[in-house]
Amino acid sequence: MHGPKKTFDPAATGPLDSIRVLDLSRLMAGNMLSLQLADFGADVIKIEGHDGDPLRDWKDDGHSLFWKTYGRNKRSVALNLRHGPAMAALWALVNGADVFIENYRPGTLEAMGLAPEALLERNPDLIIVRISGFGQTGPYAQLPGFGTIVEAMSGFADRTGFPDREPVLPPLALADMIAGIYGASATTMALYARQQGRARGQVIDLSLLEPMFSVLGPEAAIHAVTGKIKQRVGSASNTASPRNVYRCADGKYLALSGSTPAVARRIFEIIGRGDMNDDPRFASNSDRVKNRALVDEAIGGWFAGRNSAEALDIMRKSGATVGPIFNIADAMADPHFDEREIIVDVEDAEFGTLPMHNIVPRMSGTPGIWRRPAPGLGEHTREVLAQAGLDEGQIAAAMETGA
Repeated sequence: MHGPKKTFDPAATGPLDSIRVLDLSRLMAGNMLSLQLADFGADVIKIEGHDGDPLRDWKDDGHSLFWKTYGRNKRSVALNLRHGPAMAALWALVNGADVFIENYRPGTLEAMGLAPEALLERNPDLIIVRISGFGQTGPYAQLPGFGTIVEAMSGFADRTGFPDREPVLPPLALADMIAGIYGASATTMALYARQQGRARGQVIDLSLLEPMFSVLGPEAAIHAVTGKIKQRVGSASNTASPRNVYRCADGKYLALSGSTPAVARRIFEIIGRGDMNDDPRFASNSDRVKNRALVDEAIGGWFAGRNSAEALDIMRKSGATVGPIFNIADAMADPHFDEREIIVDVEDAEFGTLPMHNIVPRMSGTPGIWRRPAPGLGEHTREVLAQAGLDEGQIAAAMETGA
């Protein structure tokens, strides 16, 4: 059990209650963005085609667990936008929307008759979020833009892995996740600007590339000033030492960081190498980075002679910054994860309960909400279209035509 069970309450309210979001995106970045809004009360309406969002097909042992997690708190409307009645229904939804999210290849929205200019003419207060791999402009705008390619071209993969091995891509949709979080932030800023009268509707050009590049920090400045390209160093750091992953006698690994002078000096004392604090090769962080191999040799030898529990206890009691390498099973069994409710058990029709990440971030006055589980494809089509002003005859006729 991971904290108290979370049950869904369709009447639950959050700080974004008055905001309606049309999410035409597919896969991760758009779903991550709209999840942030949905978790805090926005009415997120997923507009899905006949086959649904492809995220539904990201399955583990036949179960759509990605969809259950990232589809929570949303409603689903199934519209075949190649049919006129479906497009008419979409325009009806645009009339009452605050946010419109899409991740088609640049130019596709225009070809569908849904250019931002047309959307803003219909609804001048609409916030339009356009997600793409490389942005709406530039030489790469028309290239397919999955996160994998962006993780490669941003410079991130070149920095990940060991120097004598190939670059390493992240094993999860990292570029999409980062872009989704940036996108949620940009959307709330645009909504605030609208509320303050600083702007009405506007277009947010959100590429996957630029947020991913931003996490590299000052590397462009470093290259411009020093002429150097930082190299892969495995789990070590080009910026701080000591910092690495160390193997203990029982085969388990601990991560350690001594990014401040005081902690670095303390670590050398703990491992019985106080002499290193008086050695000019380790006098400053820059000196330690230059002599990283010697630092890691000394610290690694100390860890290798102790089991992980003993080493962790000694280091923590002495004030060093250290932690175990967790897999997901370790995290789910950890008391801190449990007490903080980082993972929560959510009611689920298929499994009874299903663990998933809790709503982030925690807000004392306007916390997130658990309104509804991830919807079935088109589950809310009639309900949403009726709310948009279509009568039962129009809805029935659209359904009969396959729209």
